[in-house]
Amino acid sequence: MSHVTPVFLDLVRVETRLYNAVSARLRAEHGLGLGQFEFLEIIDRVPGCRVLDIVGELAITVGAVSKGVDRLVAAGWCERHAHPHDRRSSVLRLTAEGEDRLAAARPAVARALADLTASVPPDDLARLATTLTALRATLEAAAQGQPG
Repeated sequence: MSHVTPVFLDLVRVETRLYNAVSARLRAEHGLGLGQFEFLEIIDRVPGCRVLDIVGELAITVGAVSKGVDRLVAAGWCERHAHPHDRRSSVLRLTAEGEDRLAAARPAVARALADLTASVPPDDLARLATTLTALRATLEAAAQGQPG
């Protein structure tokens, strides 16, 4: 077994457990899961956000994003508007209720992450963040067929 294998296994397990714990807390406190929160965050942050923008950020399928956006629309948190330059595409915008839901959820996510990572010294978290940013950039470049 390579020395990378345990790192990979730990990374996957930590991500899964951290994601699930934050999502459960967010659902209990604010009635939305972490996936919905991420969609709302991206729609709020990306001007003229389209489904493909979310696909690019989260590296999930168009079908999964479309279904997720449909759920946000059904919940009244997001609206689809015709794209001004591309009739095949829609621009996504948060509704007032979606903006309120996102604003209320942001501190809950921050608290949950702080609580769940409190056992790790801040300097270690900073080093880990730097390492993961570099690894993510390499993987994203490779996915786009660019040299890492």
